[in-house]
Amino acid sequence: MQPLSNSYLREGELDRMEPHYPLVALVCEQCFLVQLAAYESPSEIFSDYAYFSSYSTSWLKHCESYVNQVVPTLGLGKGSRVVEIASNDGYLLQYFVERGIPATGLDPAANVAAVARAKGIPTVVEFFGEVVAQRLRGSQGPADLLIGNNVLAHVPDLHDFVAGLAALLAPGGTVTMEFPHLLTLLNDRQFDTIYHEHVSYFSLFVVREVFARHGLRVRDVEELPTHGGSLRIWAVRDGNADEPTSARVDALEARERAEGLDSAARYVVFAEAVRRDRRRIVRFFLDAKEDGLSIVGYGAAAKGNTLLNYCGLGTDVIDVLVDRNPHKQGLFLPGTHIPVLPPAAIDERRPDLVFILPWNLRTEIEEQLAGVRAWGARFVARSPDLLVT
Repeated sequence: MQPLSNSYLREGELDRMEPHYPLVALVCEQCFLVQLAAYESPSEIFSDYAYFSSYSTSWLKHCESYVNQVVPTLGLGKGSRVVEIASNDGYLLQYFVERGIPATGLDPAANVAAVARAKGIPTVVEFFGEVVAQRLRGSQGPADLLIGNNVLAHVPDLHDFVAGLAALLAPGGTVTMEFPHLLTLLNDRQFDTIYHEHVSYFSLFVVREVFARHGLRVRDVEELPTHGGSLRIWAVRDGNADEPTSARVDALEARERAEGLDSAARYVVFAEAVRRDRRRIVRFFLDAKEDGLSIVGYGAAAKGNTLLNYCGLGTDVIDVLVDRNPHKQGLFLPGTHIPVLPPAAIDERRPDLVFILPWNLRTEIEEQLAGVRAWGARFVARSPDLLVT
């Protein structure tokens, strides 16, 4: 039973009943799509959103590198049209706008979209689907490049979403989508990336099948280090003979099947490994507290909230948590009610351990907080076992 991972609380809400929902990942034994049951509507989760992409410098570098790659690859220019779905605060589209390439964002969170608009990025506040895609195509024309980074997992109606991609894409256009790779999630026991906002978890062979049903062909795939291990797919209309399918696509699908992603037994093994991880994590932090160590958490990330609630680590173990995002500072984590403070609190409290919850940003965060080593503090993060440095 878990609260919604981004449902941060204000101080006046701490004595109220807090909704918790079953967090159970289910596997279809026919197509092997991994999904969660939905308990809250997307509008309840995303209409006022606490996550702003631009607070991670490594993620911004990743996005700028993508733009530097895709613009010459696709020959994009001032006559092209780029659309990003779930464009957040304009973290990515700003690099197209700087080049004078017309770009439009879609995001359901009005508070986040306002930040993008302030950067000069046209942003439509909508949930994307086939009807919205047809409306956009009619008013603005088709998209030469359709982008979706870390949105596919959030989509409750997967077929409506992919049908929208097909409806908005220009005849010779390209779709690129990035999403965490299910194979890496299983191999590295990334159980904390499972939370209610993520409706689905994808292997390449499942995505190929879904896209194919809507006339889209995955022509290439890249394996990326972002978010602990992601895929970037490049898709085109199925009849686009100018874009042959890369050998990397079939090779990766063969590897997924060889590692058991099309067998229910693989998921049973993962579940037991997660239960062992939970016991190890709890034991480590309880021992640390018994030894008199002070612990501050870093990063009010959704994955961190999953871990803290699953392991039962609250204010009796983690003193406070700090985060660079001012929109989260002054709030309390869902479920555990750990207060979120600005990063300056680390210097004020001088903890013995800094627990990095967004472990995918461990290197970036350790560099930012290198000064804590002056008083002998150490960092703790999952990697996938707990790593103390």
